[in-house]
Amino acid sequence: MSHDLSLAQSHAFQLSRDLMVPVTLFEVDGEYGVLPSDEIDADDDLAIVHEYMPWPAH
Repeated sequence: MSHDLSLAQSHAFQLSRDLMVPVTLFEVDGEYGVLPSDEIDADDDLAIVHEYMPWPAH
């Protein structure tokens, strides 16, 4: 978890590219975290900030 949004965004983008899977950047209690998108449950109490895709948009 990180308190720095720009650092969390950078890590999320790089993790998505390294793993070649979508990852989600989320916020909980003023901290930011990143998880592969398929590991996030709908009933988790997370504020989704952004989902990063490893593939370029067409």
